[in-house]
Amino acid sequence: MGTRDKASNKAQDMKGKGKEQVGRLVGNKKLEREGKRDQSTAAAKSAGEDVKRAVTHVKDAIPHK
Repeated sequence: MGTRDKASNKAQDMKGKGKEQVGRLVGNKKLEREGKRDQSTAAAKSAGEDVKRAVTHVKDAIPHK
């Protein structure tokens, strides 16, 4: 996972947390749901990047003949 991807995912997560909090404060359920969705999307992207990194490590650990 590149630094740019990590920063993008973190920014999306923080944006989602902000939306969720504002939605909760003003009683806007739609905004609260959007915030939760943004956080879930960021988490899914991070998980995908983690899987790609793990596969790369496994691939690199296999001895080549």
